[in-house]
Amino acid sequence: MEAEIRALQRNVFPGGGGKIFTPEIWGPLTRTVIAGRPATTPTADLAIRLESIERSLTSLTTRLQHTSERISQLEQAARADEPAKAAAIKSDLIASPPATTRGIVTNATVAKGSKTTPPSKQRLAAVLAIIKPRTNDAGDDEYSYGYRLWRADLYPEAQQQLKMFIEKYPQHARVSFARNLLGRSFLDDNHPMEAAKWFLANYRGGRTDPRAPDSLLYLSMAMLRLKDNKRACISLGEFRDVYSGGDFTRLKTLYDDILAKSHCK
Repeated sequence: MEAEIRALQRNVFPGGGGKIFTPEIWGPLTRTVIAGRPATTPTADLAIRLESIERSLTSLTTRLQHTSERISQLEQAARADEPAKAAAIKSDLIASPPATTRGIVTNATVAKGSKTTPPSKQRLAAVLAIIKPRTNDAGDDEYSYGYRLWRADLYPEAQQQLKMFIEKYPQHARVSFARNLLGRSFLDDNHPMEAAKWFLANYRGGRTDPRAPDSLLYLSMAMLRLKDNKRACISLGEFRDVYSGGDFTRLKTLYDDILAKSHCK
C-alpha cells in the first residue's frame, strides 16, 4: 500500500522537490507498534491474567490467616478470665489425643486455638471400611487410597492423604491426578478458595500433564463459587485456546455446563 502511495506522489509531484508525504493510515485493521515493546500473544496475556488470579488468592489467603490469628487472640483473652476451664481443656487434650487410622487423622474438624472435636463412631467405621490397595507400586497405592476416601465423601481424610502423597512422591506419574483431585476434594467440601489454589498450581505445573485441562475447567468453577465471573471466563477462554482434540472432546460436557452458568461471551 505504501508503494502505491509513493507511486501516486511521484505522479502528482513529478519533480520531487522533497514533496513526498509520509502516509497516515487509519482504520480498524491498523494498530500502532511501539519500538522496543513487542506485542504479546493471547496465550501470554491469559497467563498474566492467571498470575493475577494467583496473586489475588494469595492476598485473600493472607487476610484470612490474619483474621484467624485475631480470632485466636480474642479467644485466648476470653479464656484468660476462665483459668479453670482452660486447665480442663488442656487436661482433655493430653488424656484424649486425636484418633488415627492408617495414618489418617480422623477428626473432621480442628479449630485453631480451640479443643479438637473427636470423631464419631460412625466416621471411624467409615474410614476403617476404606481398604488401602497393596501392589508393587507404593506411590500408586497411596494415591488410590486418597481417591477411595474422596469417593466415600471423607473429604478431610482424602485431603490429608493426597497431600501426603504429593509431598512423598513429587515425581510420580499420578501427581497431576492427585493435585487435581485435591482441588476437587476442597471444592466438594465447600472450600473454593483452597480448591482454586490447587487447580491453578496443577495447571501451571505443566499444561500437557494428564489432568491440567481438567484443573483449568474446575478453576473456572471455583471462581464461580467465589462470585468472580470475570476470572471464571478467563479460565474458560484459556481452556478453549490451549486445548483441542481429545482433551476438549473428553471435557466438552463439563465445559458447556460451566459456560452456561458463567454467561461468558
